[in-house]
This record gives sequence, structure tokens and C-alpha cells, in this order.
Amino acid sequence: MFEQQYALKIVPAWASYYLDYKALKSVLHSTRKEVGQDLSDASEDVSSLADFRSLLIEECSKVNVRYEDQHADALQSMVALEKQWSPGMDSHELESWKTEFSTLLTQLEILGDFTQTNVMACRRILEKADKVSGQNIAQSIWPEISSMAFANITSDDMLLHKARAIWRRSTAVPVSQDTLVDGETKSFAKEIAPSIPTVTELDLSSFPVGKITRVWVALAEDGMGLPIRVPVMVAKGALEGPVVGITAALHGNELNGIPLIHRLYKDLDPQTLHGTLVSVPVANSPGYLLSQRGYSDGTDLNRMMPGKPNASGPQVYAYNLMQRIVRHFEYLIDLHTASRGRVNSLYVRANLRDPRTARMARLQNPQIIVHNTSPGGSLRGAAMELGIPAITVEIGDPSTFNERYVKNALIGVTNILAQMSMLPDEETPNEYEPIVCSRSYWIFAKTGGILTVHPDLATWVRAGDLIATVRNVFGDIEEEYYAPQDGVIVGKHIDPVCQTGNRILHLGVVDGELQAVVDDGHM
Repeated sequence: MFEQQYALKIVPAWASYYLDYKALKSVLHSTRKEVGQDLSDASEDVSSLADFRSLLIEECSKVNVRYEDQHADALQSMVALEKQWSPGMDSHELESWKTEFSTLLTQLEILGDFTQTNVMACRRILEKADKVSGQNIAQSIWPEISSMAFANITSDDMLLHKARAIWRRSTAVPVSQDTLVDGETKSFAKEIAPSIPTVTELDLSSFPVGKITRVWVALAEDGMGLPIRVPVMVAKGALEGPVVGITAALHGNELNGIPLIHRLYKDLDPQTLHGTLVSVPVANSPGYLLSQRGYSDGTDLNRMMPGKPNASGPQVYAYNLMQRIVRHFEYLIDLHTASRGRVNSLYVRANLRDPRTARMARLQNPQIIVHNTSPGGSLRGAAMELGIPAITVEIGDPSTFNERYVKNALIGVTNILAQMSMLPDEETPNEYEPIVCSRSYWIFAKTGGILTVHPDLATWVRAGDLIATVRNVFGDIEEEYYAPQDGVIVGKHIDPVCQTGNRILHLGVVDGELQAVVDDGHM
């Protein structure tokens, strides 16, 4: 239910400042119980909602006070730090400045989440009040709430945007004499990481113990005979343990796995690591460079596995990715996001009939776990065929970095490594129990038009609830879609332009047995 999902979005350190949704809902239910019927049929409907109105305004005022304090503090810090920065700073001053500004950016990101979450809670509790009372409570009370500063979430976006612009400008590397040729900038003359070698086989026995090593692994050649390479990071622990592989951006515009890997390695000490951690931050380099999901020709590499040695370009690339890198793994965590035009909750696909992958899925600390035995041609399925337990982690939205999802997914990855005794740290316990779906499926559009999908991610719908509306270009309703059964929203389409056959909503079903073969038809 929404109350559970709301609790998941709360930042623990700020918990006391959020809207008390549970208390508000309790007042509504008490009111209905006292009257003994829907308030629309009661003569005392206005007075019976007075407590609810009063509490809601009180709670929103509490939220607003916190927001204004934090917003003012962040603005003051940003102005001070902008004035403090100077190109003449020494290295110690610059590092100190960067640390303070990073803290400011984190504060602004939390503030943005805080306001969006509370605005969502306000709207939901007002919707509930309308249903309970049979009146349009939202219309009468929302203007007062929307006049409060926290409800204007665009101001948070503007402040964060300005802060990021200051960060980029202040941390930009200045042009030095070394980058000049006859007084002109050497455009495109720099070789990317020239000290990092290119190999055609990942021989883990050759890597130094107790160190993190970077290599390029060549998987194919382009039209000029140059290698098409993927970056690989190998942390070979000083102590014995398993080989765990992490892949990201197998779909070239699904980027959230990249910063996750970077942050994981930043804090990793190979001297205390048990085993070997191998990560591929960009598994589909041609698609990544084109900012597209598929390979350079548009082919979905996650339907080409395990590939073929003598076939089309994407099939050879897939084959070499499996043979030169993935086959060396003992476990695989494959990081993805939603496709373009869609959004996902933080969820995991795994074969829950396999106890190894089921355990990995729960440790990942997701909002939702979906039992899925992997579609044909997927990297996860090909790894499982080789006896490598594998899960797919869906981390938010494409073509962007979702900071909160990345942070939560990183906690999950470190949980998995800690459970395998690879890291000395203890596992971080789940703040909540994930929703476990025995199956899931997509609902498709029958007609074209302008699509609106109504439920939010990771919220529950009941059978018969209105979930989507398609209108024609004149604004007339062409089609309405209703939930075929109870379920949770795993993902949804957000592009309003809809054609026949477009995906609308990914529905997770909780009840039922774990089937031997189940596929949500994800593409």
C-alpha cells in the first residue's frame, strides 16, 4: 500500500520532519467509524473533518519549517562557497572546498527528495479524504498547502541546478601549456588513458594480488581495423575468495550502474578483500557512445547471448563478451535501468527457485523482487547456463544518474559481497521487507494517442482500478485501462506519445507459485 511505499522513501535522519501520513489516515478512519457511514450521507460532514484539516495543515507547516530552514542554510552555504573559491587555491584548500561543496550537493539532493515525497503524501491523503467524505476536500485545502514554500518543488531543482553549474565551473581543469601546440589547443590529441593496456583475454591469474588493475578488453574491430574495447576493473584481493562479476550499461543508455561501480571501487581496499571483484562499467561501448540502448546497428545485445563466433557483428561481440570476460565469473550482478520512455522502481529480477540467486536478490535490498527465469538470449540467462548464479538489478531511469537509487543499489551490492565474506564489513539490514512477486507482466496499449499512466511506481493497485488513459489529439478519451488484478507497479511508460502495442505498465503479482519458466516479456 502507499503507506508502506511512503515509509521506504523517508530519509531516516529526517524522519521526524516528514508528514505523519499514518496519523492523518488514522484520523480519517476514526471519522468514518464515528459517523458510521460515508460522510457524504451525514449532516455533520463538515465538522467531522475539522480534525483532519487541522492536523494536515499542522503537519504541512512542520514540513515547511524544515524545508525553509534547510533551503536557507543550503543557499547561504552555496553563496559562501562560491565566493570562497579561487583559481589560486592550493591543493589542500581545493580538496577542503570540494568536500564542503559535495556535502552541499548531497544536502540539496536530500532536500529535493524530501519535498517531492511530502508533496506526493499530501496529494495521496487528500485523495483518500475525498473518497471517504464524498466531497472535494482537495480543492478546498490544496491552495493553502500549495502556497507553502516546500510545495514549490521547482525552486529545489533550480537551486540544485545552479549548485551543479558552480561545481562544474569551479572543478574544471584549466588549459595548461602542456595542452597547447604553437599556442593552440590540442583538440582531440589526448589519448584516453594511454597507460592502460588492451588485452584480448581476461587472465585473472596474471593480475597482481592486493591491487586494483584497469584494462581494456578488445571484443571486436571497427571499420578501420581498430579494437572495439570495453573497460574492465579488476580488484584482486589479498585473501582467498570467490570471483564476482558486475556488468553495467549492456544497454548503452542505461547508465546508473556506472557511478555505482565507481563508488564501490573508490572505497574498496584490495588488501582486505577476499577473492576477486571484476567490473565492466560499460559492457556495450558502441551503444554507449551513440547514447542508445542497442549495439551500433540497434541490435539488443541482451537478446544475443551467448552469441556466436562466426555470425553478425552483435553476435560476435556478445560471444567474445561471454568468452573473454563473463565465463571467468562465479557470480554475476547485471545492472540495468528502465528503457527510454519508461521508469522503473528499484527492483531485482531473479530465478527465486534457485536458492543462490534468491539469496542474492534479497541481499540487494530492493523495493521489489520479481521471480523471472530470464528471457532467451539474456546475459543473465547465458550466465546461469554456465552455472554462474546471476541476478539483474533494475536501477531507476535511463540516460541519467538517479542518485538515491544508485546509493540504495550500492548498499545492496556491498551486502552481497559481505554475505560472501568478501568484505570485512557487516551486512546492512533491510529497512523494510521487499515485495516479492511470483510473476509480473506488461500491459500493452490497444490504440494510439496521448497516454497518461496514473499510478506511481512501487504503489499498489486493486483489480478494477483505473491505471491509464489514452486520449486522441483533440483531447477526447479513446481508451481507459483498468488493473486486471491486484498488484504492485514495477515500472511504467512515461512518454505521452503512444502507439498501438506500446507498453503501458509493468504489474507485479504477489500471489501464486514460483513457476519453472516465467518471463515478463521485458525488452
